Amino acid sequence: MGQSLSCGCHIPVADRALLGVADAGGFIELFQLAGSEESTFTLEPCARVALDKQCLALSLDWSTGRAGRASDQSLNIISSDSKGQLHLLKVDGAGPGLQCVATWQAHHFEAWIAAFNYWQTEVVYSGGDDGLLKGWDTRKPATPVFTSNRHAMGVCSIQSNPHQDCILATGSYDEHVLLWDTRNMTQPFADVPVQGGVWRLRWHPLHGHLLLAACMYGGFRVLDCRQAVEEKQDMCTVSASHKLPSSLVYGADWSWLTFCPVPQSQQLSNIGSFSCSDPGARTEDVEVAGQPAGPPSRSCLADDGGEGWIKPQVGNKKKTSLQPSTEGRKVSSQLHTPGTMICDYDLHVETANTDISLLATCSFYDHVLHLLKWENS
Repeated sequence: MGQSLSCGCHIPVADRALLGVADAGGFIELFQLAGSEESTFTLEPCARVALDKQCLALSLDWSTGRAGRASDQSLNIISSDSKGQLHLLKVDGAGPGLQCVATWQAHHFEAWIAAFNYWQTEVVYSGGDDGLLKGWDTRKPATPVFTSNRHAMGVCSIQSNPHQDCILATGSYDEHVLLWDTRNMTQPFADVPVQGGVWRLRWHPLHGHLLLAACMYGGFRVLDCRQAVEEKQDMCTVSASHKLPSSLVYGADWSWLTFCPVPQSQQLSNIGSFSCSDPGARTEDVEVAGQPAGPPSRSCLADDGGEGWIKPQVGNKKKTSLQPSTEGRKVSSQLHTPGTMICDYDLHVETANTDISLLATCSFYDHVLHLLKWENS
């Protein structure tokens, strides 16, 4: 499959967890999480569609990003490719299956990113290597709704805020994150320099003012945009940042898991470690409480001592040490929090500690996935 980009659907589809993958062969492919009686899990391919001949699929976004999305809303994917095209795909949840319903030329060069307006999913945005940010109405995509050249270089990251309507974040090789009010796309209301090309942006799943940015050689940054989002002020502060030596941070995302108190009746052993330093790593390399490998339970995982739940590792198998950041907030390479367990927020709303978040970054040259804990203390 070569280089690829993946994005999970945040809601179950026909009671199944789906993962979408855009790959270097020009395909969009869906995988479903399948389990067995032995509690082992695998990703099984379930649908595949080719975007075009001799192109690379460069991005994908699900229409399900909005918090509190209606269950009867249609499920779509927007994707972009190396020929500058956008592709609107309809997902048939029963299969599941994929059907391309519209394709149009959006940019003169690579269309690095395409993303939905989560509050009006017939509207999508795109960014290209031509330095342009564009908006489109998928019902009549021949002409863009707007075109902006506010970024000085290629636009490579876009995400609509899932918690608050009319808020859009964009990032570029020009090393700036811009925040927009989608009702007025002539000028952004906030401009945040981040000292690195902004390859990926992700709003926090629970806190609508926190924005995670993957900044290539600049590492990653957590931006606190409360004043900007709530008061439309040109003000975002860096709550946490970390550079990964000799790594290009191309991907970053928040986990939808959080921390909850451990019930006294629950006794689980320490969870061990996880490494993606070897791109060909086998699932047998991951051990969970002494059992065969498998993804974390949607319910909870104990985090009760030792060196923590997960230890990021690099290619030479040494642990990565992350330094405390500014403003009293801390990013840690160890997930140990005494007396807590990692749990699904949706299943533990009343007891979840929303001041502790898990986030992951992935880097280009060393093929490493780092899983980190961030405390908003």
